[in-house]
Amino acid sequence: MNILVYIELNEGKLKKAAFEAACYGGDLAKQTGSTANAIVFGETNEDLSTLGAYGISNVYHVINSATYSFDARAFSKMIAEVVQKQSSDILIFSNTITGKSIAPQLSVMLKAGLVTGAIELPKTSNGFTVKKSVFSGKAFSEINILTEKKIIALQPNSYNVSKGEGSAQVQSMETSSPEVKVKVESVQKVSGEVSLTEADIVVSGGRGLKGPENWGLVTELAQLLGAATACSRPVADVHWRPHHEHVGQTGIAIAPNLYIAIGISGAIQHLAGVNRSKTIVVINKDPEAPFFKAADYGIVGDAFEVVPKMIEAVKKIKQQA
Repeated sequence: MNILVYIELNEGKLKKAAFEAACYGGDLAKQTGSTANAIVFGETNEDLSTLGAYGISNVYHVINSATYSFDARAFSKMIAEVVQKQSSDILIFSNTITGKSIAPQLSVMLKAGLVTGAIELPKTSNGFTVKKSVFSGKAFSEINILTEKKIIALQPNSYNVSKGEGSAQVQSMETSSPEVKVKVESVQKVSGEVSLTEADIVVSGGRGLKGPENWGLVTELAQLLGAATACSRPVADVHWRPHHEHVGQTGIAIAPNLYIAIGISGAIQHLAGVNRSKTIVVINKDPEAPFFKAADYGIVGDAFEVVPKMIEAVKKIKQQA
């Protein structure tokens, strides 16, 4: 059994999700007595051999005209070509925007069973069963993949990254260069902020902050904690905050280690996008706010009184450190 892990780059740098996928693939290789290899597209200054410390044996590095801009169809064709060359049986992706674009196309090309949003290693003692969350995180489903080739898209921040020792063998690989039909006209980047999808800590605000002029409470706490900032949908809809900060069922789904919700009631649509967070802290003056039912820790109080005290407490801790 041969495992191939797709390693994502962001502007030439390895993404956090890439290490999660590498560890997942490496651990699956140990479980099944097989080998985990990786494929990387595009130019990078990263030392790809370090992926060996996460369980990867070989890294296939592909650079051609089709790798300079992301076209899901072109990437799928190149990956399918590598799968055939290396006789890979299992493909591992991160269930990111990129993974969600490529994995389904490969599923069709390779006639492979696909499970997206996996949260654990498959059970392989009797078949090949993959566990995933369903119904916006309210339940779990176990799916048995029966096809010869199998594709798993791992839910970000659902698998622990464990760095060991070892070095991967890196080799350049040639593939065909499919026609790229997606043309990037311009790129607008958000700078100076922690990426929401990569953040370990997220500080989020809702209508309880009463207006954009009070958002300094969120940003100051976030900066002190090294966190990303987020907001509820109503806040984005009234343009207090940009839409790229909107988390929830209709926004970005996140799974940080710590999610701090300030002045957010916790409607089911919002909870659906954040309920995979490891720890949820809710600050709301309404003791009946639905969010408290999902919170690990809750503070019933006025955000304009509670958050400044939290900020001062964090400053004192950082000064003592």
